Amino acid sequence: MLALAFVLPLAGCATDSDSGADSGRPAAASSASGPATAGTGTGAPEVRAQLRVDGDVRQYLLHRPPTSAADGDGPRPLLIAFHGRGADAAELRAKTRLERAATARGMLVAFPEGLGHGWGAGTQATKQRPDPALDVRFTEALIKHLVRTERADPGRVYVAGFSNGGSMALRMAAERPALLAGAASVSGQLPTGDAAVEPTGPVPVMVVYGADDPVRPLAGLPSPPPDPEEPILPTRSARDSAAAFAAAGGAGEPVTREEKGYDRTVWRLGKDAHGGDRRTGGTVQLLVVEDAGHTWPGSTVPPPEGFGPVSKALDATDTILDFFTDPGPGR
Repeated sequence: MLALAFVLPLAGCATDSDSGADSGRPAAASSASGPATAGTGTGAPEVRAQLRVDGDVRQYLLHRPPTSAADGDGPRPLLIAFHGRGADAAELRAKTRLERAATARGMLVAFPEGLGHGWGAGTQATKQRPDPALDVRFTEALIKHLVRTERADPGRVYVAGFSNGGSMALRMAAERPALLAGAASVSGQLPTGDAAVEPTGPVPVMVVYGADDPVRPLAGLPSPPPDPEEPILPTRSARDSAAAFAAAGGAGEPVTREEKGYDRTVWRLGKDAHGGDRRTGGTVQLLVVEDAGHTWPGSTVPPPEGFGPVSKALDATDTILDFFTDPGPGR
């Protein structure tokens, strides 16, 4: 199915997300194509754009770093950043300031909008999300589109997200490891039970988690309470989520050490794992942050009531982007 892209100027911080219900129409993964003007790289540094995939018009914010003389017209790294459930792209941008930190690294950042303000992070079909693979195909199509139109480097594509968006980033890393050079999740875990997501190959992954998360406990949520609007998925613990990626990457035993304000556990990806030649020196890392809730460490945006405190001991944005640049053993 042909997918068309449209790029519009961004006015302010508000977004007009596509809040229509999921279509549920099964379809093959779409390839994206669009007008050449969408990919010249000479337009506004930030735009609101649309991409038609599987019959749905999907929206995203795109941040373009300025082109430097050193970079020229060469390919640039790309980060896809997924917002949390009930939020939107602008909220994640404000909370993380990812686009500012990415600018210094010459990185493109796309903040896609989830259908119904959420993501299909699990594999179980529900009334609200009858096609559980829809967002995986959308993300694939968005990456392919930005590789073609924005000179994104296919060898340096990363995903990150918060909460439900963090679980979506982990799903992409689990099911499409060859597509990604790294993934990071803040306050998001791998779904389990009937919605289970299983890592299938080696990829560097970082999981950042608040030790005092009252919304999605560090130990996981194996039996979540019912939700009349959209089922909350059961999840593994943060450690088991990271360990699953370590096992898929042929990692050995982990090493844990205390750092100021958090504990860091590191698994080294095995060189003999399938696809391991692409991941030499890569790691899977779990950072458990003290005095932190269901929040983005280092954020200056106050969290909703009941989400717990924001740690200032760690800047999750810089930590994640540094990990993507060098996914080897933690410092």
